[in-house]
Amino acid sequence: MTDPVPVLTIDGPSGSGKGTISRAVAARLGWHYLDSGALYRAVGLAASWADVDFSDHPSLVRCAFDTDIAFREDGEREPRILVNGVDVTDELRTETAGAAASAIAAVPEVRAALRERQRGFRRPPGLVADGRDMGTVIFPDAPYKVFLTASAEERAARRYKQLKDKGVSVNLDSLLREILARDARDAQRTVAPLRPAEDAVLIDTTGIPVEEVVERVLSLLPDTLRGS
Repeated sequence: MTDPVPVLTIDGPSGSGKGTISRAVAARLGWHYLDSGALYRAVGLAASWADVDFSDHPSLVRCAFDTDIAFREDGEREPRILVNGVDVTDELRTETAGAAASAIAAVPEVRAALRERQRGFRRPPGLVADGRDMGTVIFPDAPYKVFLTASAEERAARRYKQLKDKGVSVNLDSLLREILARDARDAQRTVAPLRPAEDAVLIDTTGIPVEEVVERVLSLLPDTLRGS
């Protein structure tokens, strides 16, 4: 019997640095990378294209099964995301897409529909899985689990800078309110609420440089996996 493919899960609330840290760690290890939030955003976008009412759960589930979602590597940058053949990477990073993802993620049937699709990313030599329930629901057997957090104010400031750098007009106070609302929604949903796995290592990234967080995460893995 062969050993299972190693998985490192990195969970946390919006703006905690999951994506940036996960991509950097995956690149350092030479592992695959799963952006689970992008799957929910993609389904939400596809549903909006089809004029599906978010209260119509059966139609949302059909979208989850039928939507073609592909990730295309783009060198050192984050992967490009294609929904039904259309590059929607930038559109999926908007606050509107994030709110849609949070709304459909609260639907148990949608989460169930996407569960096996996410687990399919587990391929040799290893996987870094970024999300909100990677360590608790999708990969509960993962040997390495991290839960990132940061103050709501810091997370709003990070998101503000990210959007301003992209030329998006945005209000910092509105971002803070949206982040707090999403935190509450994600923590209170009945299925897979946002919380650390019992065996996850908690890292507060408030005021800590990205490089230092990456090193802290990598230090949790044995030398044999880090190649050192």
